[in-house]
Amino acid sequence: MNEGHRIAGRIDHSLLRPDARDVDIAKLCEEAERFGFQSVCVNPAFVKRVREVLSRSKVKVTTVIGFPLGMSISQVKTYEAMEVFMLGADELDIVMNIGYAKSGQWDEVEKELSAIVTATPEAVHKIILECCYLTDREKKKACEVVMRTGAEFIKTSTGYGSAGATVQDVELIRSVTEGKLQVKAAGGIKTLKDAKQFFDAGAARLGTSAGVAIMEEAGALP
Repeated sequence: MNEGHRIAGRIDHSLLRPDARDVDIAKLCEEAERFGFQSVCVNPAFVKRVREVLSRSKVKVTTVIGFPLGMSISQVKTYEAMEVFMLGADELDIVMNIGYAKSGQWDEVEKELSAIVTATPEAVHKIILECCYLTDREKKKACEVVMRTGAEFIKTSTGYGSAGATVQDVELIRSVTEGKLQVKAAGGIKTLKDAKQFFDAGAARLGTSAGVAIMEEAGALP
């Protein structure tokens, strides 16, 4: 197995643009199968369609919850998670309520995230911190909270904030969680060099819309 194929199995091939069309989603799924990406990541409205397209594929279906702001009512986020799981989502990328975090309402953050995880026990849960809006102290506190929720991953960013993933944030999350949670880096990852830097920093998964370009740069032939 060459380098490109090893990287492909750790990529969530993402298309979260609001103007994405059905034909774009079909292409995303075809690319994911062709290169062997871990999953495709789409908005909730496309989960049923993607599940149908990938019904005979090993590629997982990832979707987002409370995206991109995380500021929906808690019960709505839980309901959304349950519905998309029933429609065929394997993995849920859940945006933490950043306003609660910035207000120091960590009990509310934990309560909300724990409810979503508990309501969808068979899914893989990746909690998006949106690190660009948090201080290092808040990031550390968020990591401690997420570790108590039962989630499997912490994700750095939505890709729609003021900045995306940084190597420093991946290293910080890894340091706080001490291997108890995996890290997904997302936001602004465009090149093979970017991918390698985040893997070297300890990321287990990457979220990117540039998966095909990264594979081509790595010389991975489908």
